[in-house]
Amino acid sequence: MNCYLGIDIGSISTKGVMIDEDGNILSSVYLNTDGSPIEASRKVLKQLSIPEDCAIRGIGTTGSARKIIGLMLNANVIKNEITAHAVGTIHLYPEVRTIIEIGGQDSKIILIRNGVVTDYAMNTLCAAGTGSFLSSQAKRLGVGVEEFGDIAHASNTPVKIAARCTVFAESDLVHKAQIGYTKNDIIAGLCRSIVLNYLNNVCKGKKLEEPIVFQGGVSKNRGVHKYFEEILGKKVIALENGHLMGAYGVALLAKKKSDGRVYKNNLLDIKFVTNGSECHDCSNNCELVRIYKDDKLIDTWGSKCGKY
Repeated sequence: MNCYLGIDIGSISTKGVMIDEDGNILSSVYLNTDGSPIEASRKVLKQLSIPEDCAIRGIGTTGSARKIIGLMLNANVIKNEITAHAVGTIHLYPEVRTIIEIGGQDSKIILIRNGVVTDYAMNTLCAAGTGSFLSSQAKRLGVGVEEFGDIAHASNTPVKIAARCTVFAESDLVHKAQIGYTKNDIIAGLCRSIVLNYLNNVCKGKKLEEPIVFQGGVSKNRGVHKYFEEILGKKVIALENGHLMGAYGVALLAKKKSDGRVYKNNLLDIKFVTNGSECHDCSNNCELVRIYKDDKLIDTWGSKCGKY
């Protein structure tokens, strides 16, 4: 059986998907990156249930660490997140016109017309309104982030939270708690503020046309989903596997661009090491990363003068 592997290595989470020839998901993994994309990718490979009769004929990587993991696995496709998310979503929902994606560290909007990406935008430097922001506020309030959505969904009086900046949001949250607002209404206010932050800072006047698909880890939050529909006044579809769309999309691309080779099933046996150093041969003082695979130097990154 021919199989294709897709890995989405983000700053907060790493996702892995194994699909068959028809694009069906055979196995999937979602776990924390914990600051080490190489180790997170190893864990994904270890936890994926790969059928014994599976011949891996394509590997794709996407996400912030896509290049280094692509090099590690000798991937036949290395693509940016915009392309991967669009391909995955269009495959499952061909009519989609707007993709709302909110992940752990960034958020993005992708506009699609006739199955082609026509425009996109991403959040700026601030992480306000992302999954990591929600997680930090959940910890502050003593609530599990997985409970946030249900609590927010049950509240009918969300508190106004200034969420354009993480620092201001935290200050506002503390202030609202001190003057007596309930925890449930504060949580609902946080979810609502994430939607407003996204629409004001990421969309910036872009027209969100239906069908609208909501994906990324935050799409699992019922409260955020509720306020997207309420504020937009439109139906917003949250896909069951929306948190895996990047990995799924790049797996589909790996299938499409398969060159016929069969990857060995011993991917976990690859010895992959990176060493950082600084070159002082000129005034650039370049910070170099040397990459070793099975004890062999295969690449050096960071050279500004072209020496490496």
